[in-house]
Formats: sequence, structure tokens, C-alpha cells
Amino acid sequence: MDREFELAVVGGGIAGYTAALTAKSLKLDAVWLAPEAFGEKTRAAEYVRNFPSFSGDGVAFCEALERQRAHENIAFVPVRVDGVYAQREEFLLTAGERSFSAQTAILATGGERRGSVKGEREFFGRGVSYCAVCDGALYRGKTIAAVVASPAFAEEAEYLASFAERVHCFCLYPAAAFRAENIVVHDGAPDAVEGGARVEQICKNGQALRVSAVFFLKNSAPPQAICGGLKTDGAHIITDRKCATNLPGLFAAGDVTGTPYQFAKAAGEGLVAAYSARDFLLQKKK
Repeated sequence: MDREFELAVVGGGIAGYTAALTAKSLKLDAVWLAPEAFGEKTRAAEYVRNFPSFSGDGVAFCEALERQRAHENIAFVPVRVDGVYAQREEFLLTAGERSFSAQTAILATGGERRGSVKGEREFFGRGVSYCAVCDGALYRGKTIAAVVASPAFAEEAEYLASFAERVHCFCLYPAAAFRAENIVVHDGAPDAVEGGARVEQICKNGQALRVSAVFFLKNSAPPQAICGGLKTDGAHIITDRKCATNLPGLFAAGDVTGTPYQFAKAAGEGLVAAYSARDFLLQKKK
């Protein structure tokens, strides 16, 4: 396990970055955790017109943010957090084989850009998973499926193939290719995940494949899949005006808390969440 921090910020977009930047100003011992700094949504913006003092596209915006991050020496660890566990006096955050401990945490994990597959949320915990490392070994010798969002997750699909008899990979990007011979490639997203008490099949174009599990390999998992016991209204975390969730010491900011999905709103909530985390830590010391 990495050393304990006062604050862990989870999520690479504007909300997460602003929270980490504010934490630095507040002199908190914080770490920023995300697959990549500033995120795919930020980089893909055609033109940024809703953020004060900036004009340009997402690439230029990210370049300006990176210059600031380097100047401020914000601690960034490029990992995808797959679990946040509220313990007695701290939070345990897992990222594959790595883990981090923090007295307080901010979830700024964004929202799904694509709609979820029918049955995906209903079967979460009953054969639907978002973490290959966490759950892959549970399906040793079985036939499973994986919905692979981008080439960045190809390695996780290969990892699943090292346990499963066969992996049906539904790839959301062109010309997908894998080394493992037991991976069957399908182009595009499936239509539905179906079953009874647990996942039994995955469907596409009127055809059903029998599978024991479906892994959704993507950057943005539903918040309830990351942190058990978290109150949501479906896709969004429920927070108060201080960005506090129902779990003491856990805060949320940005797209994961709901609309509007705007950079300016995300930055404001990231700042509020960092101040709220600071106040929580001060209260603990009294």
C-alpha cells in the first residue's frame, strides 16, 4: 500500500484537477488519482467557450492546464481507481494491484459519454463488473464477455483471457486486435445483458451468446460500482451544497453530481469539495 494521505482526489477532469489544485493551496497532503490528467472529454472539446479567460480547443486547454500543474507541482498518479471503501477512520482506494489510504476523499469521476447497455446496471454485482483485476479470477474456465471502450483497455481484456475459456470482446473502436487466441472480437456495443438471478447471456442483433459475466472496461464506471453504500439518483451522486455525500468524509464534484455538464460548474464544485475536505479534517482534530 502507498502511504496514507490526508486527501485523495479521484478523477482526471476539471473537477478533479481543481480539487487537487485547491488542496495544494490549502496545504493539504493530497494525491490526485486518474487514468490520465485532464481526461478525454476535456481534450476532445472542439472549442472551450464557457471557461473564464480561455479561448481555444480542448488540446490547447489541456496544454495550459498541464503547464499550471507542473508549475504548482501537483502530485498525480496515473491509475484507474476501481474501488473506494469507507473504513473506520479512513478510506481505502484500490487501483488494480495498488492501493492508497486517505483520511478523506473526493470523487470526481465524471459521467458516461455513451449510454449504458440495457441490463448493465440491473446486473451489477450479479455478473456485471467494471474491474478485470478485481473479478477476473472468479470466472476461471468460463465463457465471459467484455465491452471494451478503447485500445487503452486491451490489456485488461487480455488479462481476462488468461482466466476464462473464451472472451467475447465487443469493441467500441475500429480494427481491434488481441494476442490471446481465446478472444473473439465483435464490432460495436451489445444490445443487452440478460439473465435471471445472474447474467446468463449477452445479445446483439437478435443473437444471444451464453456467458457467465460481462465486464465493462471503460474510464467512467457508475459511482455505486466504485463505492458501496453511496446514495445516488441512478447515474449521479447525491450531494449537498458543500459537495458532501451521505458517507462522512467523502465528497463529490463535477459531472458525477449531475447537470449542467460544464467545465465552469466542475471547477466550482472541485474547489468547494476541497474546502469541505479541509474543514472535515480540521473537525477531526478537535
